[in-house]
Amino acid sequence: MKGVNFYNVKITDPFWKSKQELVRDVTVNAVYNRFNDTGRFDAFKCDKNSDVQPHIFWDSDVAKWIEGVAYLTMTKREPELEKIVDDVVDNIEKNRNKDGYFNSFYLTKEPENIFKNRDCHELYCLGHLIEAGVAYYKATGKRKLLDLMCDYVNYVEKRFKIDKDATFLTPGHEEIELALVRLYEVTGEERHLDLAKYFVDIRGTVDNPICDWTNHKNSQSHIPAREQFTAEGHSVRAVYFYSAMADIALKYNDNELKNACEKIFDDIVNRKMYITGGIGSSSAGEAFTVPYDLPNLLAYSESCAAIGLVFFAKRMLLLTNDSKYASVIERILYNGFLSSMSLDGKSFFYTNPLELIPYMHKRDVSVNTSSQNLPITRRQEVFECSCCPPNIVRFLPVIGELLYTHDENKLYVHQYIDSESEIDLNGKIVKIEQKTSYPRNGKVQIKVSGSDVKLYARIPDFIDTYKGEMENGYAIFDLKDGEEIELNFDMTPRLVESNPLVHENAGKYAVMRGPVVYCMEEADNGPVIRDIRIDKMGSFIESFDEKLGVLALKVSAFRRKPTDKLYTNISSEREKITATLIPYYAFANREECEMQVWHLAE
Repeated sequence: MKGVNFYNVKITDPFWKSKQELVRDVTVNAVYNRFNDTGRFDAFKCDKNSDVQPHIFWDSDVAKWIEGVAYLTMTKREPELEKIVDDVVDNIEKNRNKDGYFNSFYLTKEPENIFKNRDCHELYCLGHLIEAGVAYYKATGKRKLLDLMCDYVNYVEKRFKIDKDATFLTPGHEEIELALVRLYEVTGEERHLDLAKYFVDIRGTVDNPICDWTNHKNSQSHIPAREQFTAEGHSVRAVYFYSAMADIALKYNDNELKNACEKIFDDIVNRKMYITGGIGSSSAGEAFTVPYDLPNLLAYSESCAAIGLVFFAKRMLLLTNDSKYASVIERILYNGFLSSMSLDGKSFFYTNPLELIPYMHKRDVSVNTSSQNLPITRRQEVFECSCCPPNIVRFLPVIGELLYTHDENKLYVHQYIDSESEIDLNGKIVKIEQKTSYPRNGKVQIKVSGSDVKLYARIPDFIDTYKGEMENGYAIFDLKDGEEIELNFDMTPRLVESNPLVHENAGKYAVMRGPVVYCMEEADNGPVIRDIRIDKMGSFIESFDEKLGVLALKVSAFRRKPTDKLYTNISSEREKITATLIPYYAFANREECEMQVWHLAE
């Protein structure tokens, strides 16, 4: 299977196009301003006398921002942003070691400790700089950052693969593995791909030193990659590594790695993933825990983890033609990823909880620390660990690459977004056009021209029945040149329940409309929304919320009348109300208030 580059897909969908324009007009500058304020860009000057000293992961924050700039530049040049990038690259060239090594933290603060601490993100930062260099070269033709990273990679190859004289043999935080594959794809140098495979192969086979606060599962180093069948440890590290495993499985036709990837993915989506597509349920290590442990109020569900799971799923689509991977991507796009950014594009969530009770942040009144690591209730413009904002900057511009894959004579449609693209299908240029307002409504029109095409159109996983020829979740159509098909998916709002092993959700229901998860907020429904019971027999009424710019749902519900008594005998008396729900991605864009995804019903 082959993918389609995002710059070959013109997105005309008002919803997603507006999000992409928001990144260009607002978000990329908002992130830059906060990073500039906090010294992240000045860190590349490696000034030992500066008042602001770099952190171990600052290079990666800036690198992801550069990658985002590159993607924006691919469709429209941005001279002012390019000037900022070029200045960063000049500082890397000026301050790197003669052997090619560059890391602003170690060159400024601890040059004697280069490659001595596995958990200090050196190769993680390098990986993101590689991805930035690849993207910036492809966007602008400027090779300097790419060439600098090639020099650095050659040094890493010598230290880690040839001489093996670094204190550790694999990085604590994965990222370089998948970045090396991208470096190979743009340079054609096999040594880069071989180094990526080396890092994948050696992981879990050597006893690397680790910090006393963690264990080898946290960095997926507990067993060899081909023996890993469950998702373990730090969720972002994990999905970055699983993405690299899928890359190597594809490049080397490695069925053992492919089998491991398939089992890991199934473990995630069937036992460890929130209904929103979020992963990593624990703040302790930002990690996967035991199966079905999916707390709502304490959900971690880091934004970067959601993006990383998209990376993993996208690669699995290239390995297989199973619609389950595209369905997970869709779930993340409209929920656990999109919730990360405020509607104005200026602030962000690091974590994406499924419930908010603001007063819980004030419950530990007699001590100076909280007994629970509660997620924040309001998005912020920058974090001390600010990996998520630039990840969003580099992700939103490229969502076009999630729509299609193809082989010699088959064209797969994975996501339904109003768009058009031209694809080289077995030597013939095929134009595909989608006309749709999905998921606002379920009507999708797809037209192909330029050649006859065997089209595979994904049937969303919320559709129970489809009458027609199908394979692996895709409806199959033999289309003549210029022919058009129309699909109509039922978007009636529905109640969803989770596996009873998810104890937090026992007896509760979530509301979904198409792929979109809905939530209640106190702003619409008054306080103590936990006590609201949705009428199971009630019909959902759709209405457009002008202030939020979203499709809201209203449904009959019941709640108890207020009382001053702490305990009372059970009563069937309920106040009938109309409950309002909004898309989960739009929560926390008004005043601070309660929010929940899982509801009681009667």
